[in-house]
Amino acid sequence: MSIRPRWLPPPPRFLPGQRWTNIALRGFHLVGIAGLAGGFLFGLPEAQWAAYGYLAIATGVLLTALYIWTDASWLVKLKGQAILAKLALLALAHAYPAWRPEAFVLVVLLSAFFAHAPDRVRSYAWGRRVRLCKTLPEKSS
Repeated sequence: MSIRPRWLPPPPRFLPGQRWTNIALRGFHLVGIAGLAGGFLFGLPEAQWAAYGYLAIATGVLLTALYIWTDASWLVKLKGQAILAKLALLALAHAYPAWRPEAFVLVVLLSAFFAHAPDRVRSYAWGRRVRLCKTLPEKSS
């Protein structure tokens, strides 16, 4: 039994069906992002890509909620910070439509980098000398 300060996030948890939920949400998220490309890269009318935008937002929110629920320290790791950076770029694209193509390409590049970076990079936490690792729940004897 360990005593954890209240300010620390809860230890990592597991959600039944988590892997398949994650895979399904990621797949639909990619469909949404692909549909957004028409608006961001080719200037198509919003009516042609808005539904894809809603799909990308909804699945992005659900994926973020899943990650935070299973491991709240995700927010301070680079993989969580990358999501915040991507949201900032998308907000910039919304405020300055002329920058949409560049912002979209940067979001895609950030996504590719963090999707394929080694875990030691993805799990790095700012201000810490060691990375935050997922720990397995203690077994009761």
